[in-house]
Amino acid sequence: MRSKFLGSAICCFLLAMTQANAAEDAAFDAEETYQSTCFACHGTGAAHSPEVGDQIEWEIRMDKGMDTLVQNTINGLNGIMPPRGLCATCSDEQLRAIVEFMVQSSL
Repeated sequence: MRSKFLGSAICCFLLAMTQANAAEDAAFDAEETYQSTCFACHGTGAAHSPEVGDQIEWEIRMDKGMDTLVQNTINGLNGIMPPRGLCATCSDEQLRAIVEFMVQSSL
C-alpha cells in the first residue's frame, strides 16, 4: 500500500514539474531575452560579435548551420563569447530560440 502511495506521489510531482516547465517555456520571449542578455554585444558589435541586422555576417555564420551556431552559443566561442552568452539561466531550447530570433532578424 505504501509503495502505491509513493508511486502516485512521484507521478504527481513529475506531472507538476512538467506543467511548470511548459508554462515557463510558454512565457519565454526570445526577443525580450535577446534585449536583456545578448544586445550588449550583438546590438553593438562589441568583441567582434555579429550585429543583429548585419545580413552578410549572419549569412557567413549560417554557412556553418543552425546547429553549429546553437552549440557555439551553448559552449562559448573563441574565449570571447562566454558559454551560454550572458543567459546562464536559459535552457538549450531557449538559447536556440534566441539564436533563431537573431538570424531571422538579420536575413
